[in-house]
Amino acid sequence: MTLSLSFWNWLLALSPVLVVLIMMLLFRSGGGRAGGVGWFTAVIAAVLFFGSGFELLAVAQIKAILLSLDVLFIIWTALLLFHIADEAGAIRMIGRALPRLTEDRVMQSLLIGWLMVTFIQGTGGFGVPVAVCAPMLVAVGFTPIQAVAMASLGDTWAVTFGSLGTSFQTLIAVTGLPANELAPYSAMLLGFASFPSGMLVAIIGNGWKSFKRALPPVLLLSVVMGTVQYLLATNGLWTLGTTGAGLVGLVVGFLLLRLPAFQVHHNPLSELSLAEDDQDNGKSIWLAMISYVLLVLLAFGVNLFSPVSAFLGQVRFTLNFPEVVTRYGWVNPAGPGRMINIFGHPGAILLYTCVLSLMIYKATGYLTPGALKRIFNKVTRSGVNSSLGILAMVGLASIMLHSGMTFLLAEGLSVSIGRDFYPLVAPLIGAIGAFITGSNTNSNVLFGALQQNSAQLLNLAPALILAAQTAGGSVGSVLAPAKVIVGCSTVGLAGEEGIVMRKIIGYGLIPIATVALAAWIIHLIG
Repeated sequence: MTLSLSFWNWLLALSPVLVVLIMMLLFRSGGGRAGGVGWFTAVIAAVLFFGSGFELLAVAQIKAILLSLDVLFIIWTALLLFHIADEAGAIRMIGRALPRLTEDRVMQSLLIGWLMVTFIQGTGGFGVPVAVCAPMLVAVGFTPIQAVAMASLGDTWAVTFGSLGTSFQTLIAVTGLPANELAPYSAMLLGFASFPSGMLVAIIGNGWKSFKRALPPVLLLSVVMGTVQYLLATNGLWTLGTTGAGLVGLVVGFLLLRLPAFQVHHNPLSELSLAEDDQDNGKSIWLAMISYVLLVLLAFGVNLFSPVSAFLGQVRFTLNFPEVVTRYGWVNPAGPGRMINIFGHPGAILLYTCVLSLMIYKATGYLTPGALKRIFNKVTRSGVNSSLGILAMVGLASIMLHSGMTFLLAEGLSVSIGRDFYPLVAPLIGAIGAFITGSNTNSNVLFGALQQNSAQLLNLAPALILAAQTAGGSVGSVLAPAKVIVGCSTVGLAGEEGIVMRKIIGYGLIPIATVALAAWIIHLIG
């Protein structure tokens, strides 16, 4: 007996996702609670309607735990690195130094709301870029609503390869496709999205009158950052895709300030001691940034030097699973689960960076008494909710996949949409998943396998459709209510998130449409 496609079965297969949507939209539940209820719904549907037994559920859940550990290793160490740098004064000092580099409002918008946001997304992510950069924008004269909207939209293109590639790592794990197949299309589509991302930052901050002035620097910077991200991602350095793009973007942005049009009448580099703030008096901004320098050096070193990579990759962990079959004949073949490279993992590289950074900051006196406790508390507060959400969402997605629900959803979508227009719809599916869950990672977990199955059924290139999925998810994640709430809380807009949402949703459709159009054109050309 096989799975039959009917509206009733399709609706049952969709029920766990619908529950998550209803919980988060109507009841404003967090990812952990909504994911938990969705997981329970998936278990009930799998057992009662899709013929899943205890063994299948156990295999699906253990695989989900392996996948979750792979992602959570990055999340916790990325959060730890950010809060170590923040406690040392790096973020605070950068926030005061950047606005002094130019009096031009368009360039201030781009430096903080786009370039700095991109760089922080490279290693921080999970709402951190908006939370950090929105107050910076307010400090230089933009309104709180402008600030949150600018930082959010400036981040739309940077999420997939941000946070040391957490979302991309998840897409690889969920679909089983290698990075060298997924990276080219993903980097290409995200590169196209970088241009509207930068233009929207300038327009929201300075009005449509700034379009002409912003066009040349945004065009140049989007080409530069998109190219850097593409080169890194397609040469095995996708964990540094956003970090490298943001870093090079900042360097090129600073070089643009040397042009007469953006010149200031004083030497900004002479003010980087920031002596007016007792908390940072005597500190060097360059030493405060050492954690990010170490991260880049270690990540590049591990990935570029084969002996180092081979040495660190000697210890790997995985589990082998038996074949499991539903009563209706849906087969999950035997094989290994997600393999975790213990010492060469992106999370391990982050951990090495954290240890070295702590040693340097402590030796130089950049960490005040009680710093370790404050860092631990901040990381715990930030990480627990994200972790619960990911564990629940990954478990839900794994049960749907192993019981055949994901395939049934994909079959229904492919039949109703059709081959010619599916590349236009794939980014929207990714964006909706990320908008609801607040995470590109969760969207890739929920819809990655679905999009892959749809591509196979429609004879489309799976790598292109999955790239459209994660590129759309990148945009949708920063428009999500959960992320907007984080940004609003840092600029005094708590309780007024609806105003910001109304401002950014319409604008956010522009980068989504850009990704969809690019994916469709690539499909037609291919």
